[in-house]
Amino acid sequence: MLVPRVWSSVRLGLSRVLSRTLGGWPSGEGRRMDLSGIYPPVTTPFTATAEVDYGKLEENLHKLGTLPFRGFVVQGSNGEFPFLTSSERLEVVSRARQALPKGKLLLAGSGCESTQATVEMTVSMAQVGADAAMVVTPCYYRGRMSSAALIHHYTKVADLSPVPVVLYSVPANTGLDLPVDAVVTLSQHPNIVGIKDSGGDVTRIGLIVHKTRSQDFQVLAGSAGFLLASYAVGAVGGVCALANVLGAQVCQLERLCLTGQWEDAQKLQHRLIEPNTAVTRRFGIPGLKKTMDWFGYYGGPCRCPLQELSPAQEEALRLDFASNGWL
Repeated sequence: MLVPRVWSSVRLGLSRVLSRTLGGWPSGEGRRMDLSGIYPPVTTPFTATAEVDYGKLEENLHKLGTLPFRGFVVQGSNGEFPFLTSSERLEVVSRARQALPKGKLLLAGSGCESTQATVEMTVSMAQVGADAAMVVTPCYYRGRMSSAALIHHYTKVADLSPVPVVLYSVPANTGLDLPVDAVVTLSQHPNIVGIKDSGGDVTRIGLIVHKTRSQDFQVLAGSAGFLLASYAVGAVGGVCALANVLGAQVCQLERLCLTGQWEDAQKLQHRLIEPNTAVTRRFGIPGLKKTMDWFGYYGGPCRCPLQELSPAQEEALRLDFASNGWL
């Protein structure tokens, strides 16, 4: 059961959505939330005893806040959200909101396996400062997660969310691609503003852009490795793990794409591919956190069962950065 405090916020969110659905957007709101830009998916720092280190989280955000990011994602895959308690997830959002400069968007990963739990988490994250909810596909029963099931899930969440919803497809972690037909249907919902697509299929990204062109719907690339290609087919930005360590360079790639300097953009994109692969597919979160330690941020340990890199893996990670001129 939803507790009374949560139901109060749910009713508020529902009334907002219904006002948009039935009477159009209220005067002064204009278009839906503009997601365009670069977002680092922030890691969750831990102490040596595996407690969330909120002080280091705030330090990282203060440093990252000096770069020209559109905003930040907390509790995405790089935030190790499956390993956090509900109270920890909410406290991370609250601390991030307090630490961020004004004008920076805060996207919070609120996805849970059940629709009810996702609604409750989304409402709670909105209460502690999230500007939008990024909702990953439920995947434990992936064999039953048809387009119809996913459309029903996201529609219920968006109906009851007090903040805009961003769809999140990350098949490398979930084993499930949010089907294009489901994305197209959901793009018509007045409280669903876009999608973060981490699959790396640029053809799919271009198709989503094409098929949602009549909607005010935005696509964010889920990795720096295919950021240039995503901009070329109509994406408006990216949520890029590499931005936690090479944030200025990822933002530079964005600027080059937006200003049509494609030759320079291509050269920079080429130099970012190997480091990006290293901190995503090859070594994952342990690799990203190790690299953060090298670049003046706090990476620190992961929470079990994730394991630290071996000396050989650490050396290979270093080579991926050094061979491209970043170390």
